[in-house]
Amino acid sequence: MSEPGKARGTPPKSARRRARELALQGLYQWLMSREDACAIQAHLTDTPGFGKADLGHFEALLHGVIAAADELDALIAPNLDRKVGELSPVEHGVLLLGAFELLRMPEIPYRVVINEAVELAKTYGGTDGYKYVNGVLDRVAGRVRPHEAAARG
Repeated sequence: MSEPGKARGTPPKSARRRARELALQGLYQWLMSREDACAIQAHLTDTPGFGKADLGHFEALLHGVIAAADELDALIAPNLDRKVGELSPVEHGVLLLGAFELLRMPEIPYRVVINEAVELAKTYGGTDGYKYVNGVLDRVAGRVRPHEAAARG
């Protein structure tokens, strides 16, 4: 039986994708309220599908991004066409997640990181926000993973 709202034949979301979606929801909440990461996590445990998420990846993303937010903003900022504070909370959250995975999770191929961020931006962001996210994270990848990015074909 397929999930409500899912087209027939659409593959189920991976545990990692669910973790990223939940982390993005938490980051959105954090960007709006600056609430404690543990409190945000506690709120999210009641979210439908939470039990199907990769809990370790979710926690690493939510807590890691919040702890490193200033460093990540500094990494993202030179690649923006506006100030970080002018980004929509969704774009900002997606860029923080992507930058964190690029910087701190080298075991995840950079193309996977960017693709996952683009998918989040398509689902939760503005109409063309995914294009912006793609461009920014591609430039970030060139800085933090130069050998991997240079090897792309």
